Parts: sequence; structure tokens; C-alpha cells
Amino acid sequence: MTICMDQHEAFQKGKSTRNIKKQVLGINSSTPQLLNTESNGEMPNVLITGANGFIGNALSKKMEIKGWQVKGSVRTTQPIDSPETGLNFIDVGPIGPDTDWDSALNSADTVVHLAAQLRLDAYGAADPTTTAYHVNVAGTESLARAAVNKNIRRFIYISTAKVNGEGRPAPYTEKDKSTPMDPYSISKYDGENILHEIAADTGLEVVILRPPLVYGPGVKANFFYLLKLVHKGLPLPFARVENRRSLIFLDNLISAIIACIQHPAAAGETYLVSDAEIVSTPELIRKIAEALGKPARLFSLPPNMLHMIARFAGKSDRVKPLLNSFTVDTSKIRSDLNWKPIYTQKEGLIQTARWFLEEQSRQV
Repeated sequence: MTICMDQHEAFQKGKSTRNIKKQVLGINSSTPQLLNTESNGEMPNVLITGANGFIGNALSKKMEIKGWQVKGSVRTTQPIDSPETGLNFIDVGPIGPDTDWDSALNSADTVVHLAAQLRLDAYGAADPTTTAYHVNVAGTESLARAAVNKNIRRFIYISTAKVNGEGRPAPYTEKDKSTPMDPYSISKYDGENILHEIAADTGLEVVILRPPLVYGPGVKANFFYLLKLVHKGLPLPFARVENRRSLIFLDNLISAIIACIQHPAAAGETYLVSDAEIVSTPELIRKIAEALGKPARLFSLPPNMLHMIARFAGKSDRVKPLLNSFTVDTSKIRSDLNWKPIYTQKEGLIQTARWFLEEQSRQV
């Protein structure tokens, strides 16, 4: 098993193979040809891991609306939020090298692997790296090998744009050397490499998506915290921040996942994906405030001082994304799959704000 291998060589080797594949299939970017879709009478049969999570819940609803056959796997260590769908939940227990995926994979032809260990301090883990490896690497390998044994055709792996790095002035592309920096992104990169090895050995069609921060109804963590701060009308010290950030609205990510399931050209590829718009932190706060019907209260502190205060308060992980630049180039998925975001960022933020306000009203 090779961990943290450089993907550049694999990318170069696969280049000619992908071109041949497209020529044989008659694929070009302007005329997408779909597999297992309503157009040819074959409905995809999809297993979604982490189906009760932020992305999985919304994805399962969208697929059911399309008439697809959908099953969702959940972990016994997680509470099950019962989504308003007829989704068939299958309890697979804790995810790791020994997870039994047999019943979850029955009759499926496609896997969307969303389940991951995000909170690396969860379950009393003393070593975040070990926790991340157990779920995000060994668990992913276990699922992929089980999928091969069940003759699964395509495996969509939701990774993270942080595999590319922690930010820089220029946009990241899929050709850049990967430089994951924290236990979570390192484990997601190692998961990618395991999947490349399995695909090379077995022919499993692996597709990797690397989204940046995802927002939308149901969002948690830092974005939810930012919504609360703006909603409360608290002055925020980011007026002088001149960073650039890529984000992705939940429904835009779902549309990209569906494109990766349907399009034959996606097989074997890695894609960065985001909204069309790039924003600075002050711009984002103003857009959120407008969506919430609140004034944007911004004042100026030097970014260096903000970094120092965040370090002193032990909040660097929360504040750093608000100060640093992190953008991605999505031209590859647009070209290969003829994909583009189906919602503008303004539309996505309005939907997110509407959900947030409804949640706040329930708590009164």
C-alpha cells in the first residue's frame, strides 16, 4: 500500500489513455453522453455513504426526485437525522478496515463516498492522525475493495480542495503537486491514492471531487458561526482583508456529483469544483448580511494583528480561512463534463439564509 505518492506521474500516464477513451466513446465537451440515465432507460442504483450528513441528506433527496434507486449507509456512532425521504438506511457500524459493506452494496452500481472523519478529536481519539487514517484511508480502501467484489461500476470519492494546500494567491489546478497540511486533508489524499491503486488493478471507475468550503441549508461549523455573528449584528474586523476565496453552494456540488455519475468522461479523473464567483471575506459578509436582511458591520484591523489575536486566543483554525486566499480553477470539469454551477452565489446564500432564519425562529 503506497501512501502520499506523487500523482503527477499517474496523471501523465493516464493522459493518453483518457484521450483514447474519449475518441473511442465519441466524447467531446460540447456533447455530453450519459451513462445509466433516464435517457437510455437505465436508472442508476446508488449507495451514498454518510447519507444522513449535510451533503448526503440533500444528495439523496435530489436523486430520489430524479427517480433513481438510492440507499444510504450510516454509522452506529452517529445519530440518524431522519430526512423526509423514503431512503433506505443501512447501519454499517463504525467505518474502518473491518466494516462489512456487503448488504449496503447489494444491487448498487455506483457508490458516492461522503462518509469521513471530520472531527478528529471525536470518540476520545488521542491521535488525530490515527483517527483520520482509520476512517478516511483504511475505511475507504475497505469500501472500494468491497465495491469491486460486488461489481460496482463507478466510485465517486468526495475529497477536499485542501489536498492541494492551505491557500496561495494563484488558483489551484488539478495539475498542481498536492501538498495537504493537516491530518484530515492528508488522510483524504491518502484515500485518493489508495483508490488510484485499486482502480489501476481492477478497472473500478474512480472519480475524485475536491470541493472547497461547502455552504447551504444545514451547514455547520465555521460557516454557521459566521451566519450567527452577522445575524447578531456584531461588528467584524475584516474590512481591510483583501483575500480571495472559492466556495461552493450545496446544490452546485450535488449537480457536480450527478455529472460525475452520469458522464463517461469522468472515469479516472480528479476535479476541483466551486461556485462561479470568487469573493473576499468583506464581500462575503456583505452578501450574507444582505441575504439575512441585516446591515453589514465591518471595521478595520490589520490582517497581521488579526492573525496574532487568533493565535493568542487559540482560534487560528477558525480565523485563518477568513484572512487567507484560497481559490480553485474549475476549467477542467467545465471542459470534460460540460458542467457549470446551476446557482449563483447570491442565490445560494439566499437559500442558506432562509434556512438559517427558519432554524433561529424554531429556537425562540
